[in-house]
Amino acid sequence: MTMPPPDEPARDPRPEPERGPAREGPGDDSASPTLLLKLVIAQGTFIAGLLFYLGAMYTSSYYGYFHISLGTLDLSFGELATQSLHLLKLEVLVAAGLIVLAVIAPSLRAGSHPQAPRAGGRAEALGARLSLPVVALGVLLLALWTQIQPYGWTAPFVIGAGLLLTQCRDAQGRRPHGFRRRALPVFAAAVFLFWGLTRVTVDTAQRDARSHAGHVVDWTGVVVLSSRPLSLPDTEVRKEPLSSDLLHPYRYTGLRLLLERDGRYYIVPLGWTPETGAIYVVRESESTWVGLTP
Repeated sequence: MTMPPPDEPARDPRPEPERGPAREGPGDDSASPTLLLKLVIAQGTFIAGLLFYLGAMYTSSYYGYFHISLGTLDLSFGELATQSLHLLKLEVLVAAGLIVLAVIAPSLRAGSHPQAPRAGGRAEALGARLSLPVVALGVLLLALWTQIQPYGWTAPFVIGAGLLLTQCRDAQGRRPHGFRRRALPVFAAAVFLFWGLTRVTVDTAQRDARSHAGHVVDWTGVVVLSSRPLSLPDTEVRKEPLSSDLLHPYRYTGLRLLLERDGRYYIVPLGWTPETGAIYVVRESESTWVGLTP
């Protein structure tokens, strides 16, 4: 029997077992519950802050049309955040869907089809080639800002979508890298998209306010009983003197309610117009009783 040389270890003739995938070390927390919780908290905080900002912009623009400042309303964080739900309009949802589709479509794959990666790569390369034309289209829309109203907010959305398309892989499969080709376009896209969201919020609020102001007769009716005469216009508000034995001998009708906040009633006469009409604030107290009617 031939012995192996002394400087070489004896080899085991049995085949080595197949090695499984490398296990994560104790320091690898890429999928730990703590990291997932941090990501959820960070994303939730960002979304809540964005909803608060959009809600505050909507409320400020809406009531600003009626010359009421946001600070006088004393709205809470939750109340302002829920005001952002007014942005769920068809045109806004369509624009957001098109932007998302334009950004993620080049990266989509057709499942397990053997030609899917190649087709996906061609689509992504096409998105990269179209990025500059899309940005140029957005700049053109920005130049035509006054002509495309009330859809001027589409210009920053188109520019932002074009900047995001610059992050697609080219025909050679290369993805942009570096500050000037990756970080700067993404930051600029975020700025333009944020600007677009702000503009669509303001435009939507002003459009809703104009529509609401055009139907004063459909607002909630208001009846005011007072223990002393109020400085309401006699030509527009109906004043009915009641019995002097009553606690509130003066009754005012022909009023409509714009807003009620903490016992303050913002009311207008029935024939009120936003161009020349005044808004009266009546505070409910022991000497003033306010009732709501259909």
